[in-house]
Amino acid sequence: MPSPRLAPKVARLLSLQMLVVIAGLIAVYALVLWGTRPQHPGQTGGIDTIHSLITRIAFTGVFVALGYIHFNFGRQLRSEAKGVRRGVESW
Repeated sequence: MPSPRLAPKVARLLSLQMLVVIAGLIAVYALVLWGTRPQHPGQTGGIDTIHSLITRIAFTGVFVALGYIHFNFGRQLRSEAKGVRRGVESW
């Protein structure tokens, strides 16, 4: 049974939005990877291989966590639109 407070069309739209956000996160992550390329220290102000690696590891963890959260929430909204409960109690 669908939620009495959330129409199925709205749930489907929000589910699609959650998946589009993941595409945006991938684009921002690609920009971060491109911006943290190790180059000659005189050209970039000193980012070297070690600083690049530390930055990439940190941003990878953050972006993977955000992508995972958005994917699971979008999946939950999609099943809510179909009328399937996923074990989440309503408030």
